[in-house]
Order: sequence, then structure tokens, then C-alpha cells
Amino acid sequence: MRPISKREFLLSATAALSLATFERLFAGTSAIAPAALAQDQDFWESIRSKYTVTPDFIQLENGYYSLAADPVLDSYISHVRQVNATSSFYMRTRQADDKLAVRRELSRLLGCADAELIITRNTTESLDTVIAGFDWKPGDEAVMAEQDYGSMLDMFKLQARRHGMANRVLSVPMHPKSDDEIVDLYASALMPKTRLLMVCHMINITGQILPVRKIADMAHRRGVQVMVDGAHTFGQLDFQIGDLDCDYYGSSLHKWLGAPLGAGILYVRRDRIRPLWQIYGDATWPDDDIRKLNHTGTHPAATDLAIVDAIRFHEAIGIQRKSARLHYLQRYWTDKLRGTRRVVLNTPAQPERSCAIANVGIEGMPPAELAKTLLDTYRIFTVAIDGAGVHGVRVTPQVFTTLRELDALVDAVKEIAA
Repeated sequence: MRPISKREFLLSATAALSLATFERLFAGTSAIAPAALAQDQDFWESIRSKYTVTPDFIQLENGYYSLAADPVLDSYISHVRQVNATSSFYMRTRQADDKLAVRRELSRLLGCADAELIITRNTTESLDTVIAGFDWKPGDEAVMAEQDYGSMLDMFKLQARRHGMANRVLSVPMHPKSDDEIVDLYASALMPKTRLLMVCHMINITGQILPVRKIADMAHRRGVQVMVDGAHTFGQLDFQIGDLDCDYYGSSLHKWLGAPLGAGILYVRRDRIRPLWQIYGDATWPDDDIRKLNHTGTHPAATDLAIVDAIRFHEAIGIQRKSARLHYLQRYWTDKLRGTRRVVLNTPAQPERSCAIANVGIEGMPPAELAKTLLDTYRIFTVAIDGAGVHGVRVTPQVFTTLRELDALVDAVKEIAA
């Protein structure tokens, strides 16, 4: 393999040094409780300094795709240069081993075997792989909620057209009184021919966290498999796959883990791999090898390599500290708006039922108009949600978001509502 140039070496060394410097920021914080550190504004300002945040507007739509931290971005660019330097030689001789190493790091983080996890491009690809991979028969049924992500709902509709299976769609209450209310709702939708239940770990349009383990236990007692949409929980909540006891789990890594755009994961419990049909024909792997589901063709290798850098940055902060900060930021602005005339919060008030994401609307104002007004008048970027019983804008701060920016949101919403 061609030796890397001095320029490439310096870029790689600079990226590694940047990450190491960042890790030293946490040397004196190990004894501070996450909830207390979450309110240390000076500390989180130092975290913000590790991101190149645009000054053109206030970025409060990080749930779609959140920018990578500068040390991760530097490493990613270094990977691009190094892969480009050896091109097809790298792809044919090194890519597979490097990708396996990345899978092992992700498996460690998720708490599963690397033989149960593959790297995909996003949550939609992950979960659609499962939905399309089921050996559906006419009369089979699947259960889901209208608040689930549209791409997966569309894939279920496609299976119904193609195979004659049926979909039962329920509606999750926006402000549940208890976990039992939600579990009972899903239980009431299960029928003798139900084979698969899809459930969000965190509903993307409202930020509501669902009691996945209780739902999974209920479904398994009835012989129903459970697929979890974890698009917004991997890298945001402190958990491992065993805590959920699901059969399938998909997530995106460019949201809360902070990897470059275009990376996701799919977990399939070992005994569920063999029955799944792969979307693309690939005779390379046996039926019980999860890699049969991962035929990606010629894929940008640098994206996969940078996942390890994102994990290192993520773990330097620590999932408990990161989750506590994200929860604190959401409560900071939502608590200031609760009870304000004409302002509607579409996220549960109970602290344990949400983390970073929340949704706010104004009575009598279409969500698209609210989002446009926030951007055009106040330079605050959100996204309009207008469906499945939810009418408002989704607000998703990140660890680099400041209280000044959230105060600007609060003031803007109050002014618009008045």
C-alpha cells in the first residue's frame, strides 16, 4: 500500500490531536453529577467551541441531520483523502476489515454482538429492509401508529399491495396518563394473525418516549415480533439493546451520534436473521449471516471510518452527561412556554417522557406559517409538523445550542402568539 504523504499524515495527526484535546476538557468533570453539569453554561460553551455553527440563523432542526463536531469533521476529511489516495486498492484490500472494526465499535455501544448489526445509510433503509424482508402471506397483519415515520408506513402499504397482508394503524395519545395506557393501546390492536409490531422509541414529531420494553414484553407474550424505530435515541438516550428486548432496531448516526451524513445501523436478533429475505440479491453470505442484508455496492468508505471518530467524541462527553444536557435544554424552553395563552405544547409534560425533542404550536396558526415566520422574521430554523394529530413546529436543540438561542425562541413564540 502506498505510504501516506506528509500532508495526509499531518491532517490525520491534527484530527487526532483535536480529539485528544477535547477529551482533556472532561478531566475535571468526572465527579460532577450529569444533572448538575447540564446547567454549567461555561462548560457547554466550551463544547460549542468544538462546532462550526452557522451565524446566519439559529439552528433548531438538528433532529433531521446534526452537523458533526470539528474534530470529527477533520478526521472525516482525512479519511476521504487517505481512501482517495489508494482508491480501488483500499476498497478491495482494506475496506472489509475496517468496516468490521467499525461494526464492532457500534455493537459495543449498542450492547449486541457484531454478528447482529450492520451499517446502513439511515433508519429508513434499516427498517425498510426488515419490512420488505418478511415472508408475508395474505391475511398476515402488522401493527403501527399513525405517528410513525412516513417512509416506513409507506413500505408497509407497499407490502399490503404486493402480498395481501393488512396493516392496523393506531394513534398514540399525545399526553398519556401512564405507561399502561400506551401498552394497552398496542395490545388492543394485536390479532391472531399479527406478525410484526413497529413502535417508536421516541416519536420523531413530538419527542415522546414510549415504554418500548413493556410493549415488547406484551407483544412477545402473544408471539408477535417487535421492530423499534430508534432514529432519535441512539446517541441521545442512555440504553443498550438488551434494555428494549426487541427483535429489530434501526437508527441513524448523523442525528444524535454526530457522524457525517449518510450513516445508520440495523440490529437483527441472531435468531431472526435467517428468515429475512434480502432486498438485493447477494449470494456471498449464508442465510444466517446478517451481512446478506447489507449489499451496498461501492459505498463511500470514509463515511463509515468517521463513525469511530464520532463515537470517540460522543464518549468523551459521555452519554449520561449528553442526555442530561439535551433534556435540560428542552425543559428550559418548554417550561417557559407552558401556560402561555394560545401556545400549545405537543410534548408530554412529564419529564421522563421526553428528552431533546419537543413540538410547539400556536392556536389558529398553520404550522407551515409558524415555521416560516420564525425563520423569516426571527432567523430561527425549525420544521413544520401538520398531521397525525400534531400541529406545530418541531424544535430540536443539540449540545452546542445556547440558552440565548432558546430565549430567542421563547420570545419569538410569545410575540407571535400575542
